[in-house]
Amino acid sequence: MDLHEKIRTLPARPGVYLYKNADGEVIYVGKAKNLRSRVRSYLLEASQANAKTGSLMREAADLDYILVDNEREALALENNLIKQRKPRFNILLRDDKTYPYVKLTLGDRYPKVFVTRRLRHDGSAYYGPYFPGNLAYRVAELIHRAFLLPSCKVDLNREHARPCLQYYIHRCLGPCVRALTTPEAYGEAVRDAQTFLEGRTGELEKSLHGRMAQAAAGEQFELAAKYRDLLVTLSQMSEKQRIASAQDDDADVFGFHYENGMIAVNLFHMREGKIVDRREFFWEELPEFMVEMDEAHEEARDEAGGVPAGAAGRAGADRAGGPEFHAATLFSALLKQLYIDQPYVPSAIYVPVDFGDRGTLADLLGVQAHHRVEIAIPQRGEKRSLVDLAGQNAKQSYDQRFRVLRPTRKAVEDALQDIFTLEEAPRRIECFDISHIQGAETVASMVVWENGEMNKAAYRKFRIRTVEGVDDFASMREVIARRYRHLAENAEKHEAERGEDGDGVKARPAGAEAPSLILIDGGLGQLHAAAQALESLGIVSQPLAAIAKREEVIYLYGQEDEPIVLDRRSPVLHLIQRIRDESHRFAIAYHRKRREMRDRDSELLAIPGVGPRTRQRLLEHFGSLRSISTATLEALSAVVPPRTAQTIHEHFEASSSEAASG
Repeated sequence: MDLHEKIRTLPARPGVYLYKNADGEVIYVGKAKNLRSRVRSYLLEASQANAKTGSLMREAADLDYILVDNEREALALENNLIKQRKPRFNILLRDDKTYPYVKLTLGDRYPKVFVTRRLRHDGSAYYGPYFPGNLAYRVAELIHRAFLLPSCKVDLNREHARPCLQYYIHRCLGPCVRALTTPEAYGEAVRDAQTFLEGRTGELEKSLHGRMAQAAAGEQFELAAKYRDLLVTLSQMSEKQRIASAQDDDADVFGFHYENGMIAVNLFHMREGKIVDRREFFWEELPEFMVEMDEAHEEARDEAGGVPAGAAGRAGADRAGGPEFHAATLFSALLKQLYIDQPYVPSAIYVPVDFGDRGTLADLLGVQAHHRVEIAIPQRGEKRSLVDLAGQNAKQSYDQRFRVLRPTRKAVEDALQDIFTLEEAPRRIECFDISHIQGAETVASMVVWENGEMNKAAYRKFRIRTVEGVDDFASMREVIARRYRHLAENAEKHEAERGEDGDGVKARPAGAEAPSLILIDGGLGQLHAAAQALESLGIVSQPLAAIAKREEVIYLYGQEDEPIVLDRRSPVLHLIQRIRDESHRFAIAYHRKRREMRDRDSELLAIPGVGPRTRQRLLEHFGSLRSISTATLEALSAVVPPRTAQTIHEHFEASSSEAASG
């Protein structure tokens, strides 16, 4: 059955359809209340006059469909399939910035606490998102200090001979070593942390008061003091913590700017009536946006008897400078991908244009979030002013991105923090590279980016001492271990010297050189070798990433299965490339110097009568092989015996004559 025949036999029921090319690759996913009516419209000559639809139908070779009970189910399934398959003809969410959640790994034998920006169906509990982003790290830090749940990469499914550094600095109960804790005590800590993360601090405080009184009555004064300290810590953090919740004045506000086939969208997050953060989205070189009539409008028009729905979609696009661009298509796809299956949805979402399935999406999000969700198009008043403000900021984002304006240092640092999920904006990045020629004279370099610029005074060079032959992974392990061993040895000393900031969060030790991020020039092998070296030193929470050559893909340790692919225009990518290239240059320069030293030593030792001690004396006096080769017989005789001086002088004269005659 060919494609046209299959389309004509589709059922007149709600569902999702998937167009495939000749290779079986899904190239477009759509949903419809009536599959037969919607998909047959692609065969109409008028539809194929549309640039997007015409290109789609010329490439389409097959069609699959999935039936559902109603349009709401079709909406959810369409969104999931788009995220899974990433079809070329669909509008795909492309965003370098996400917001952090606190993850409690309840499926583990001994649950841990992490800050993450990726939600997965893995049995863990996710709390957030947190605004601003650093609040998630404050909450995780509180859990480490108060409940002693770790965030390390240590395998807790097996026993270890000794605990890691986190246990000794009182950030972990030590479940990795037998007898340091019990399953009951660890389970109590997990329940307390879960109660805290769910925002039930009153219930937790009541429980802690009861346990403190019980411990005191039983003369377990050390345990009672622990509960007392925990109550004090909770009191200090109660005003700082802000877990997102559905409130009447929580809203997300969208604005956009379209020009020359490129789009910038700004999203304002409003919480408790205040704008707490801004998010940017960009698309470029996407001709499927340049359509005469978007799909949602077509379907809405068909159902309304030919009256186009959401005229504001075209008008908004006209104001943005692109008369053929229909923002309705964009916002229909964007809102689905942003909010469906997310643990938190605000009570109000303000968009600049209408789109056909707005009501269905609002109903679906309301069911998902367990509260009413309004998707509105403000026309006047304060809400309209907010949408206009978001649009003005989108124009600025467009200029920053597509007019190649130089971003501010703070903007780059904020982007680095988001992409690498750092606790705070990075102050120092240390980057390592290995250099050798077929295993000879293997060396390593470390370059330092600090406070917005390369700090050449902090560069370091390493000779590989323990590795023979070509083994970049072992060489990387050696270098990382040598570099950071002193941090592990001095960690307890630094911990004792730490002060506390106003939020009760430990401050950075003044004498420590721990970088905000360790960057490895290489792929997964080098990344894992560096991680092994750090773990062997008990350093388990150090942000670590690698940038692979050629592909320019970034691997973040702990999230290797989801590599980071930055836009080629991204200033963060340009900065990472600059740091990587500098480490490579520095390694090559040191390797070249080592090779020259090797060749110099070999040439001197090849001269009859010159041994290691004579070679050393000559180099200390003249400074270089070149100076020795041009020295007079008298100058040489002042350093070595006359007969040896004569031999050396004749050797270099002969070499000079051969070079001249050649």
